[in-house]
Amino acid sequence: MLTMGEQKYKFHLLLHSADLIQEYLRVKLLPFGLTPNQARVIKTINLMGNISQVELAREFNITPASMSTMTSRLIALNLIKSQKDAKNAKRNLLRLSSKGHNLVNDISQVWQSVDEYIEQNIGIENTTALAELSEMLRDSLGGRMPEKRMKK
Repeated sequence: MLTMGEQKYKFHLLLHSADLIQEYLRVKLLPFGLTPNQARVIKTINLMGNISQVELAREFNITPASMSTMTSRLIALNLIKSQKDAKNAKRNLLRLSSKGHNLVNDISQVWQSVDEYIEQNIGIENTTALAELSEMLRDSLGGRMPEKRMKK
């Protein structure tokens, strides 16, 4: 119950819910040795094919330096590989290693389990409505889903 002078901010409910879902996802990914963001990078590289670190940073709306930190860890874990771009020697392209490819299905299953967890808690109809509203909010704020493209 709110006391006099306190206000219930709508965005706080979104942030708190996102934190709780992120923690659930983090626990589900522990057996694979991945963080939620690492799993997102693996899925994005799988979807987009060979991609430069700068392009990948753009997809995540983060700085290239932040993406460099994340991709360095994934390279050290042998989940992605970096290779010179045959068309531009100044540019490196990232791609999944065979070990990274092997995790794509596992990550998809974990993501499905998160959807099911949400459905168990608020029902299928509310989950569908939440997903539609979340997509609308993301898109209206300038976000977007990474696009599948021809693998290089």
